[in-house]
Amino acid sequence: MVLPKVKRITTPLTKEIAGSLRSGDEVLISGEILTARDAAHIRFMKLIEAGEELPVDLKNQIIYYTGPAPAKPGYASGPAGPTTSGRMDIYTPVLLERGLTGMMGKGKRSAEVINAMKKNKAVYFGVTGGVAALIAKSIKSVKTVAYEDLGTEAVHRMTVEELPAIVVIDSNGIDLYDAGPEKYKKVYHKRAP
Repeated sequence: MVLPKVKRITTPLTKEIAGSLRSGDEVLISGEILTARDAAHIRFMKLIEAGEELPVDLKNQIIYYTGPAPAKPGYASGPAGPTTSGRMDIYTPVLLERGLTGMMGKGKRSAEVINAMKKNKAVYFGVTGGVAALIAKSIKSVKTVAYEDLGTEAVHRMTVEELPAIVVIDSNGIDLYDAGPEKYKKVYHKRAP
């Protein structure tokens, strides 16, 4: 059995790096990433609609859709599992236009988001739900950078080291949730008697 080669990437996630990734690639992410969930995205949109600056620069950034739990002694963060990404779909195209190049979460994305990803050369990383405590081991520091009143849903800047993820949708719009099952159907049918 040949094991897949894991790609190591370091932030910032430039369009060139994002463009080099393919759907199905296993990656280990190191560097700084942002966290933001629904409430923070709503506030981002209100600022954008008012013509005001966002509290963070999104250029070449990855947003991880999570709300990290409080840290236990000896850890930088508590469990930090992924939130369902589709809840952010209504806001994502606008944020991609502002330079966002990566998103992390779980679940499918809308056709509008995939089209905006292709246009803006961005990628979507899948993080496995249910392994939030394991993910916390990759988190080396967490600092609240905006909307502290939102608690765990505030915007945080995380420093991560080899955080494991899979490229679910690449900058060409290839979606592993669609392409993966088709690939394995073909393999299975070749093997079936």
